[in-house]
Amino acid sequence: MTASCPPVAAHPSGATSPTLAPDPAGAATPLVSLTTRVPWQAKFTALAFIWGASFLFMKLGLRSMAPLQISGFRIFSGAAVLLLLLLATRGRLPRDRHTWGHLVVSAFFLCSLPFSLFALGEERVSSALAGIGNATTPIATVLFALLLLPSDRIALRKVLGVLIGFVGVLVIMQPWQAQGRPDLLGFGMTLVAGASYGIGWTYNRRFLAKADLGGLAQPAAQLLVASGQMVLVLLGWWLTRRDHLAAPWSLHSSPSAAVGPLLAVTALGLVGTGIAYSFQFDVVRAAGPTVGSTVTYLIPVVSVGLGVLLLDERLQWPQILGAAIVLSAAVLIQRPARRFTSVTVGS
Repeated sequence: MTASCPPVAAHPSGATSPTLAPDPAGAATPLVSLTTRVPWQAKFTALAFIWGASFLFMKLGLRSMAPLQISGFRIFSGAAVLLLLLLATRGRLPRDRHTWGHLVVSAFFLCSLPFSLFALGEERVSSALAGIGNATTPIATVLFALLLLPSDRIALRKVLGVLIGFVGVLVIMQPWQAQGRPDLLGFGMTLVAGASYGIGWTYNRRFLAKADLGGLAQPAAQLLVASGQMVLVLLGWWLTRRDHLAAPWSLHSSPSAAVGPLLAVTALGLVGTGIAYSFQFDVVRAAGPTVGSTVTYLIPVVSVGLGVLLLDERLQWPQILGAAIVLSAAVLIQRPARRFTSVTVGS
């Protein structure tokens, strides 16, 4: 999905995500009363721009921060926002150790790994192309559902969508020519990041579908676990660079030049990772997970538009064509199956 980590029910593939339900004890009720004043359509539109702009924010942050610093800061600040919202709405974190064990895995694949890979990839490719890489999430979800959910029947159109998506990726990568194609390592990182979401959502469905407490409990818990993971990652990264970095939070630009990048990454964490989670939760509750998942189609459009307008990025025609093919595959995969009514003719 997005260089974002949506709440559990906001699965990019729509059909494979667990449905959100209010806490049986009524813990989610205050959240509903607090968030019904703004129409879900407005929040849906805001999500497309917020998550589409996250690739722009990462590109700006790279001017003063290392990729792992960006992913760590956005996770820390996003977790703080969600924990405050959880406290304000009287929600509660999971208490079962078994659930927390599964959250370690899902937080890695839904937060720590993709956030870091998108930032690392954007050192080599444009923010526009990184946003296109994020659109492969529904395609990856189908593949990992075949591996992790063998009891599920995968429709033929979804398999066809996966094949079409691969064609789109090949067109973007242009393996038939050596010049003019995107950096393969950088774009590959964004593809792995998108695939990471597919693994995480499939894992969630298999092991955490019945553990969702409603409200913001599970996404808050995921970001809390991811924060612990990023502390370890950042410490390890800093130990390999302590000869020229005074601390894990040291920047590679002057304080005056770092103001803009720091503001961009702050917005990425507080708005793009924290507030956006609560918006997506409200959209799913009001319109359902299928409608909520369609924001996946708009994220690359916003990322490309912002990259072209604000960063003067340019895409070559194979990348535009490949992006259109990938988005078409995502639409095919997420399209709900047709229901036919049987009619008896004659006697």
